Amino acid sequence: MNALTRQIDSTLLDHYDAVRSHTRELVAPLSAEDCSAQSMPDASPAKWHLGHTTWFFETFVLAAHEQNFAPFRPEFRVLFNSYYHAIGERHPRPQRGLLTRPGLDEVMQYRTHVDNRMRALIAQADQAAPWMPLVVLGLQHEQQHQELLLTDIKHLLSCNPLWPAYSDQRAPAPTSTTPEWMAFEGGLIEVGHQGTGFAFDNEIPRHKVYLTPFELSSQLVSNGEYARFIEAGGYEDSSLWLAEGWDWRASHHLSHPIYWQPRPGGGWDEFTLSGRQALNLARPAIHLSYYESDAYARWAGARLPTEAEWEHAMSSGIHPAKWESGQWLEHAWQWTQSSYAPYPGFRIAEGAVGEYNGKFMVNQYVLRGSSVATPVGHTRLTYRNFFPATARWQFSGIRLARHV
Repeated sequence: MNALTRQIDSTLLDHYDAVRSHTRELVAPLSAEDCSAQSMPDASPAKWHLGHTTWFFETFVLAAHEQNFAPFRPEFRVLFNSYYHAIGERHPRPQRGLLTRPGLDEVMQYRTHVDNRMRALIAQADQAAPWMPLVVLGLQHEQQHQELLLTDIKHLLSCNPLWPAYSDQRAPAPTSTTPEWMAFEGGLIEVGHQGTGFAFDNEIPRHKVYLTPFELSSQLVSNGEYARFIEAGGYEDSSLWLAEGWDWRASHHLSHPIYWQPRPGGGWDEFTLSGRQALNLARPAIHLSYYESDAYARWAGARLPTEAEWEHAMSSGIHPAKWESGQWLEHAWQWTQSSYAPYPGFRIAEGAVGEYNGKFMVNQYVLRGSSVATPVGHTRLTYRNFFPATARWQFSGIRLARHV
C-alpha cells in the first residue's frame, strides 16, 4: 500500500468505528426488555435494528469479498433481512417483536464478531477495492437506522402508562423570534446531488426544474401556532383536510398530535425522549403526519413547499447564519407536497442493493432537512427522506410556503 491508500483506509476505519460505536451508545440507556419490544408494525425493536445493520455488512460486504467466509449464524440471514427479496426469505416485519431469541447479548456478540472481520478486511484492502462504496453505503444505512432507533424507542416508551424517559438530557430552550417570509424569484433552477461526496441513488441525477415565484417561512411552525389551530377547531373542520386525510383522522378519532396530552385545567403536556413535560410553545411542532401538516397549512392561508422549492431556497445562500446554526435544517424533517418519485433519468442499481430506494417510489411524500434525531454528518441539502401520508411517529414538522 502507498501512503494515500493507508490514509484512506485509516479514515474509513475511523468512520466505521465511530458510526458503529454510536449505535451502541444509543441503546445503552435501554434494558434488554426495552430492546426486544415492538410497539406497532411500522416500528422495529432496538435489538432488530442492532442485528439488521450488522447483517448489512455481513451480507453485502463480507459474504462476497471475505476469503473463507462463514456466517456468524446462518439463521440470521432470514431474521435480519428487511425487504431484500433478492437475498431470500424474510421474517415478517410485524412479528419482529416476537423474536425473544436471539437475546440481546448474542446480538451484541454478532456485532462485535462482524466488526472485527470488517476492520480486518478494510485494513488489508487497497484503494481500488470494489466493495469500498458498499461500506460507505452501509454506514449511511446505519445512520438512518440510528434515527429510526430513536423514533421507535420514543413510540415504545410512550405506550407505557408510566411514560418513562429515555434520557434525562433536556434540549436547550429555543430562541423565540418572529417568522419571516423569504421571497424567491423562481425560474429555471437545478436540483439534485452534484457529485461531491456521498449521496443515495434517489438524489440523482441532477436536473432542471422550473419554479414560479414563491415565499418560504424562515421558521418551522411552533407548538404554540399549532395549538391555536387545534383551538380554532382545525381537527373538526373537514374543509381544511384532504378527503383521504379526513377519513383517516375520523377513523382514528384524532384531535391533536400523537404525543400531546391535554392538561387538567387547560394547556398541554408532551411526551418527549426526556419523559412527559409541559408543552414548550416556542419549540417546533413535531410528529405531524402529512395530512395534519397539509390541513394546518391550508388553515394558515399557506401551503407546503415542493421539494424543489425547498432545495432551491436552502441552497441560495439566504441567511447563512441561520443555516450554520441549524435553524433552517434542524428540529424536524419538513413535509413537502412532492410525491416520492424518481428523478428524470433515475436508474435502479443492479443486484439486491438496487432494492434500497427505487421500489418505494409510490404512495409516499418527500420530507427534506433533518431532525433532532439525525446523526451528525448525515445531513445534505439534496437528501430525500420519504414516508406515507399517515406517518406520525417520525420527527416531522411544517415549514410553510406560499405563492407570490
